[in-house]
Amino acid sequence: MALYPAAAVRPTIHRLHASLGQLVAYPVGGRFRPGSPPRHIPVPNQRPQAAPAHTVTPAVDLDQPRPRGWSRLVAWPRVRLWLVVTVIWALVRTLTSETTGLAEWLVRCGLATALGVLAYGVLDQWPRHLPAATPRWILQLLAVLLVMPPATYLGYATTLGTLDVLSLGTTYRDGWLITAFMGVLVGPWIALGALLHRSEAFAREQALAFRLRSSELERKAVDARLRLLQAQVEPHFLFNTLANIRSLVRRSGSADATAMLDRLIDYLRAAVPKLEAGQATFEHEQQMVCAYLELMRMRMPDRLGYTVHIDPAALALHCPPMALITLVENAIKHGIDPGETGGTVDVRVTVRDQRVQVRVADTGVGLQPRRAGQSGTGLSNLRERLALAFGDDARVRLDSTAAEGTVAEAEFPARRGGPA
Repeated sequence: MALYPAAAVRPTIHRLHASLGQLVAYPVGGRFRPGSPPRHIPVPNQRPQAAPAHTVTPAVDLDQPRPRGWSRLVAWPRVRLWLVVTVIWALVRTLTSETTGLAEWLVRCGLATALGVLAYGVLDQWPRHLPAATPRWILQLLAVLLVMPPATYLGYATTLGTLDVLSLGTTYRDGWLITAFMGVLVGPWIALGALLHRSEAFAREQALAFRLRSSELERKAVDARLRLLQAQVEPHFLFNTLANIRSLVRRSGSADATAMLDRLIDYLRAAVPKLEAGQATFEHEQQMVCAYLELMRMRMPDRLGYTVHIDPAALALHCPPMALITLVENAIKHGIDPGETGGTVDVRVTVRDQRVQVRVADTGVGLQPRRAGQSGTGLSNLRERLALAFGDDARVRLDSTAAEGTVAEAEFPARRGGPA
């Protein structure tokens, strides 16, 4: 049985492959193209899937396009890069220049850096589509390289108040040439570092989103498995009870059958509202167990006695639905029912050291040798449901002897139950 449709997972994996391929060093099509729109990879035999009723929205949406336009051009990471490069560049030029102060260098370097960042950002978004043979990152590096000489010249012209900087003498001409050379030499490397940093950050976001979606799929699979196991337990008991009523009607007439139907109604009133619940409490389980034992005592009034004691501190604690009654039904079916003299069933639930301890003991015939190594469908389902609910922190143990009957014990962490 498939726990989750494979077709619903396949499109997500293909989209991840396409996105990550263009944003890290292992691109789709063999080219490293940060900033390019993800290519669509067709999925054969793909059918539209209905949205699940209850989903957890990941912190990163794989299908949401990255921001574009001016909001991205002036995003804080780029403003921060502009500030850092401007200050460092201005400090270096101030230390290497004898005639110009820090304020002028901040203006010159700030204007040149701003134009370089602007060229980098514009080519990151436009044109939207490029030929396959034209990597976008190459264009971005070339743009930064080519914009540095005129950008530094404009910075000089702004601080000197004239566009004819070269006519002011060799001091300003040589100063501009040195500044432009520094921009041409360092600018593309800074742009390349920004590209790699952004690509790694985006890859981490995609990986986080994939893990979030995977955990959500696993949670839904576990929930589906729990509901399947619960659905297997509930009809099993109901059909057995109806068969008992049919047998009683044939043997003793309508009066006893009516009384048994009343007990069945009591049970259904306790059980049916919780059939769709993801969790129950020991108070709910106590109601169902008492109704069930009353039904069984009507079927074999001279052979069955029972006691039920649940610690008051445990009544509000979480209990997997049908867990307690599964142990009780196992005691009736394999311990009391097969014996000629019957026996008693003792149900106890206690809380100790933040753990719930469930004990169901019967004085019946005990498990037969051929079944001693088997736990039956009910107990197997119970073990699996406890494992799904509590992991390795839950235990189920069955101990049986022919002289003393059977003792079934379950232990798991004490957790507060949800609203009734």
